[in-house]
Amino acid sequence: MALAIRSDMTATALRAWARRTRHPRAASRAFAIANALDGLSRAEAARLAGMERQALRDAVVRYNAEGLAGLYDRPRQRRGKLTEGQQASLRALILRGPDPERDGISAWTRADIAELIAQRFGHRYHVSSLSKILRALGFSRQKARPVHPAAAPKARAAWIKKAAARGPAPGRRGASGQADRVVLPG
Repeated sequence: MALAIRSDMTATALRAWARRTRHPRAASRAFAIANALDGLSRAEAARLAGMERQALRDAVVRYNAEGLAGLYDRPRQRRGKLTEGQQASLRALILRGPDPERDGISAWTRADIAELIAQRFGHRYHVSSLSKILRALGFSRQKARPVHPAAAPKARAAWIKKAAARGPAPGRRGASGQADRVVLPG
């Protein structure tokens, strides 16, 4: 049984609206419905508008229910999987940090956090999508300064001690952000 199309607008009026609208997908749906109103088969009307017959049927259902407003695309925004309580819990877990004995790691990586979310909350996230979630929770991505695997820890400690005894290099600013000044007694 064919799906009836509302008849408050003629095929000519639908085509005129489709030419005026700035939304090409809505215009395509309007052209397909106008073709069907002119008596073409649903398959032919859909083909001429560049869509599948099922897409035309969906457009007709929405057009019947909402009029021209039903021809526009729906907003495409996914809601987050974690509730506000789960987000607060995740934030607290991240701030507390991993326990090396329990978790087997000394710092969180995105892969570790993805696994933590899957275990605790039952939601799966891809590692690359976690950056957006972590940013929303107020975290930024920080990377440790690399250390060469063949670096000698004793040599590095001696270099740091020697550099500290020398003081800051001329022209360098100290921790306060101002150039170091010599303070003379008196």
